[in-house]
Amino acid sequence: MEQETKELRKAGLKVTHPRMRILQIFEDEDARHLTAEDIYKRLLADQEDIGLATVYRVLTQFEAAGIVVKHNFEGGQAVYELDRGKHHDHMIDVDSGKVIEFVSEEIERLQHEIAARHGYVIEDHSLVLYVRPKKGAK
Repeated sequence: MEQETKELRKAGLKVTHPRMRILQIFEDEDARHLTAEDIYKRLLADQEDIGLATVYRVLTQFEAAGIVVKHNFEGGQAVYELDRGKHHDHMIDVDSGKVIEFVSEEIERLQHEIAARHGYVIEDHSLVLYVRPKKGAK
């Protein structure tokens, strides 16, 4: 709880019960990418009296404060993940919707080389690969 309180205060947000609970859900969940509905269902399961509108409002505040990153992957709902400051890219399994995080130094290097070749410096980027399991692969 102390860590969550520090994070909220550092972001300039008051420590409220809904903010604390939503932050705890991000910290506790195995799934790193959650929709607002996922969070709401977890709150309901824990018998919390926090509405879906409040969940959306808190997520918007967290995004503005840099606590979470919002992703709008094609064909799906917006998903949120804690912003831990480490860059990574994503693969989306188009059959299951599963989100897979990965880091590739080679891809990062190539992107910078390509930008430099065209006279640019990368300020920020997002790479999302939409994938399907190979036939016969598990």
